[in-house]
Amino acid sequence: MTMPYYVAPEQVMKDRAEYAQKGIARGRSLIASTYVEGIVIVAENPSRSLHKISEIYDRIAFAGVGKYNEFDQLRVSGVRHADTKGYAYSREDVDARSLANLYAQYLGQVFTHEMKPLEVEILVAELGTELRPNQLYHIAYEGTITDEDRYAVLGGETETIAQQVESGWEENWSLSAALQTTVGALAGAERTLVGKDLEAAVLTEGSGRRSFHRLMDDELDALLT
Repeated sequence: MTMPYYVAPEQVMKDRAEYAQKGIARGRSLIASTYVEGIVIVAENPSRSLHKISEIYDRIAFAGVGKYNEFDQLRVSGVRHADTKGYAYSREDVDARSLANLYAQYLGQVFTHEMKPLEVEILVAELGTELRPNQLYHIAYEGTITDEDRYAVLGGETETIAQQVESGWEENWSLSAALQTTVGALAGAERTLVGKDLEAAVLTEGSGRRSFHRLMDDELDALLT
């Protein structure tokens, strides 16, 4: 009888983390930031149909980086969970924190028990009200949740991009200023990104209960200039 090779648990976890990190780093980055009227999320994404940024519920948005098929499955699950909870209880009971906890539990379970971890990082954002501030929850591939109060950077060269956003970030800045800084951080010093290269959306008070609005190419170009 052939005995299986022994691999230390620490080495298994390290290998899984490196595998997931490499997969996520190969993708294009995404930035979410608060601004004077709400939350703006922008990503480098030339595709017009494969969205990284989507609406989950009335005041909640979802964004993901990494493998599209994996984070899109998480988005669909989040929509179903939010709809079911809102129908069973009330729409006000659906919040970003509980949704982020659900995602974190699932990602942590997969990372710990499955052979292949999910190569994704996701963001759950909720527009604030008079009673509570805006919420940005960054969930990593292994299930770690980070509660950001100003901005969040996912995927790609995270540290470099975060430093550029930090250097230009302002309290209660306008949508135009927020987009110019975040898009400049995504592009870096050697490139220029325009509307057709980007996907962007905002969570802001609008007509009715829905707050999610996707920015089209002409809107983006106007705001960036």
